[in-house]
Amino acid sequence: MQLQSYDPGEFYDELFLNKGQPRPHAASLIKWMQEFPPEDLQKHLETAQVALFNLGVTFNVYSDNQGVERVFPFDIIPRIIAADEWQWLENGLKQRITALNLFLGDIYDQQLILKDEKIPAEIINSAKGFLRPCVGMKPPGGIWCHITGTDLVRDKDGQWYVLEDNLRVPSGVSYVLENRRVMKSTFPEIFQIKAIKPVDDYPSHLLETLLNLAPSNLPDPTVVVLTPGIYNSAYFEHSFLAQQMGVELVEGRDLVVVDGYLQMKTTKGLRRVDVVYRRVDDDFLDPSTFRSDSMLGVSGLMEVYRGGRVALANAPGTGVADDKVIYAFVPDMIRYYLGEEPILSNVPTYLCWREKDREYVLQNLDKLVVKAANEAGGYGMLVGMQSTPEQRSEFAQKIVANPRNYIAQPTISLSQVPTLIDGQIEGRHVDLRPYVLHRGDHIYVHPGGLTRVALKKGSLVVNSSQGGGSKDTWVLMD
Repeated sequence: MQLQSYDPGEFYDELFLNKGQPRPHAASLIKWMQEFPPEDLQKHLETAQVALFNLGVTFNVYSDNQGVERVFPFDIIPRIIAADEWQWLENGLKQRITALNLFLGDIYDQQLILKDEKIPAEIINSAKGFLRPCVGMKPPGGIWCHITGTDLVRDKDGQWYVLEDNLRVPSGVSYVLENRRVMKSTFPEIFQIKAIKPVDDYPSHLLETLLNLAPSNLPDPTVVVLTPGIYNSAYFEHSFLAQQMGVELVEGRDLVVVDGYLQMKTTKGLRRVDVVYRRVDDDFLDPSTFRSDSMLGVSGLMEVYRGGRVALANAPGTGVADDKVIYAFVPDMIRYYLGEEPILSNVPTYLCWREKDREYVLQNLDKLVVKAANEAGGYGMLVGMQSTPEQRSEFAQKIVANPRNYIAQPTISLSQVPTLIDGQIEGRHVDLRPYVLHRGDHIYVHPGGLTRVALKKGSLVVNSSQGGGSKDTWVLMD
């Protein structure tokens, strides 16, 4: 199938209005790409995949018995977002992250939102991500969530929704940068035809965000990226970002607390560390405060952090906002803290701890998507329309046994983008993860973000661990 005969069918398509009718902002791309027969596009795709492999753009799958690393699948037909639409999304993301940051500062301090009964206290107290050792902590500048990856989806009516917030250790931005690099080397001429916002300055924005956390009296603060190690699914990204920022990539064993400061072991002795971009989950950061069996963190780190002698990004405790039950209350947070109506809507959400919601969910499991409150990567999830009676029965038992741990949402008919599949162009469903950097005085939304694509026909699960891939995301300048 060629692009001129591509039929989006009943779904909202990011590039086409109807069969053979491109959206206005995508028309010049479609016209240019129609000059390539599918077999030529397939060759370009294979060239791009080889380039990504040579760049080391991989991810790890813990349950995979075929080997440690996989190349992240990539498709060469980009997703395009018009300038005015992106500006609206950017405003909505800034509003959301502002409210979430105020929420985090509140629940680890005065808990006014709980006292005013805008969120039930038991929801916070029962959240796995609510860390009591963080109560009373004051992160530098009052900023808890420095780096956020917010997952957005578009329904068949074209409306955008926030699917979830990722405030702990959001990943994927390295694929955004490498996808663009490969696209520009594969199709350099198209970047001369269309005015597309660049993405390659993300590392400099990230470094500026991290340096902003260091005490102002330090002339040359030391920043490190803390990784769990080579077997982590996002290790490529950890090493990539450290290299791009020109800072050290370290593991917990490379760090030690000495004389009240976090120190890095070097060939010339110990060197003080001032800012840690941690890609290690909260529970593993400090075995003396959280999980005592952790081999990934640094004993005594939290005491140094509480004393204001080292900064951590993101702040420990931010994971409470990743809880999918607490996600349902973000619109209320926006109204409570900002006195504004939400720009971006949540997906309608049923909370199984509410008896009425639970009864509805149990009666409609075949129509809903059920998610565990703290799972990620497409795990702990039931897609009702694609499930078996046995799977629905299993989830019903889980919900009844632990209703606090489950939410349900209507099935969103994710928007799609033309995708090259075995030499043919077919529609595949996508989501979008923009990256937001919060410095306190400034919130930066990186243009575009990671478009993840469900490569399996009919699938709505875009996660790389579940067979998904990615596309370059183009935000137009005008």
